[in-house]
Amino acid sequence: MEPNNLGQGFLKAIESVMRTYDAELRNINHLIWSNPELAFKEYKAHDNICTMFESLKLDGYCVHRSAYGLETGFEIEYTHKAGGRVVVFNAEYDALPGIGHACGHNLIATSSIAAFIATCETLKAQYKHGPGFTVRLLGTPAEEAGGGKILLIRNGAYKDVFACLMLHPMSPPPKSDKFLSIAAGLPGGFLATDDVRVTFTGKAAHASAAPWEGVNSLDAVVAAYLNISLLRQQMFPSQRVHGTIVHGGDRPNIIPESASVDYCMRASSVKSLDSLRENVTKCFEAAATATGCKVDFAWGGLSYADLKVNRPMCERFVDVMHAMGHDSVFQLGEQEGLLSGGSTDMGNVSYEVPGFHAMYIIPANGVNHTHEFTSGAGSSEAFERTIACASGIAAVACQLIVDDDFAKQVQHYFQEAK
Repeated sequence: MEPNNLGQGFLKAIESVMRTYDAELRNINHLIWSNPELAFKEYKAHDNICTMFESLKLDGYCVHRSAYGLETGFEIEYTHKAGGRVVVFNAEYDALPGIGHACGHNLIATSSIAAFIATCETLKAQYKHGPGFTVRLLGTPAEEAGGGKILLIRNGAYKDVFACLMLHPMSPPPKSDKFLSIAAGLPGGFLATDDVRVTFTGKAAHASAAPWEGVNSLDAVVAAYLNISLLRQQMFPSQRVHGTIVHGGDRPNIIPESASVDYCMRASSVKSLDSLRENVTKCFEAAATATGCKVDFAWGGLSYADLKVNRPMCERFVDVMHAMGHDSVFQLGEQEGLLSGGSTDMGNVSYEVPGFHAMYIIPANGVNHTHEFTSGAGSSEAFERTIACASGIAAVACQLIVDDDFAKQVQHYFQEAK
């Protein structure tokens, strides 16, 4: 079976490039995994990736460190003539506190590095006399906390981009550990999200001698918690609200003058999130009114959007993966209930340009954000599965550049979805 309009020559060339750079890709994957760094502190990952490309001395590649105003962001670019379509691969490499690469961002970075090199080198060999194009590897810090891609959007990183691709590892779903990848998130699979710190201010008083003189901010926190718990009965199944008490007072014999909570809200779309945010805000305001406290909201400011799926790219990914001999790859909608309600700032990118965000399975005895997943993300089998899927997105990227009809389908679907 051959994917539409992309010959086996392209596919074999992509797989050959992956074999050629196998040692370098294994090394960078291990370096990132063994040196976990938190959001906006990914100095080693940034330097190791940039140094790798500088050492490889690949013809025509330009390395830009600390790109678009982000100290740990980077951009590596290959341009074949001026003009033409620009295709980007997003690389993530931040870790989680205390549990390292428990979301497999070492693999995400490796997959995008591999796909970027494979796309550029394949097009060099197979498309020498074609029109102009540009391929970029974009280092995107702080996906877990901080919304690095949102800052990159604001700073113009995606301004001239035609399409953006990346991969994300996940643990095996129940009874589905045999399949390799699913083409993209199902509706509701990647949720829009926003967060807020809410501070209630009351009046301190002696809790035993004169409690009537106090205004209890902790009571406001408890009331708000209960209000939100009751709100869940009327929320859509795709909506989520979860929070924690940050500060509830200092001593039990002092009525707390100030208390604060952190809450996160998720919904299936930006529009649904707006409605949920309004209802949750009322829960906090009602608690303040009932207790006589003042309430202040400090919104996160970097809301993650839901992921807009581009079906033509999903379908083409399945085609090329099957053509490469990976039959255990499924298309959007074929495997219901496989994806959790997580969130990603790739959702914001998918509102700007056609985006592709495939999920694939790695061997792990726990779900994402656990120690067990960290261990799985460092395994040799996880690396090999990453390279297999990276070959697939490289093939999709090649087709975005060489096939005008496919590119038109991708752009048309993106505009219709908007």
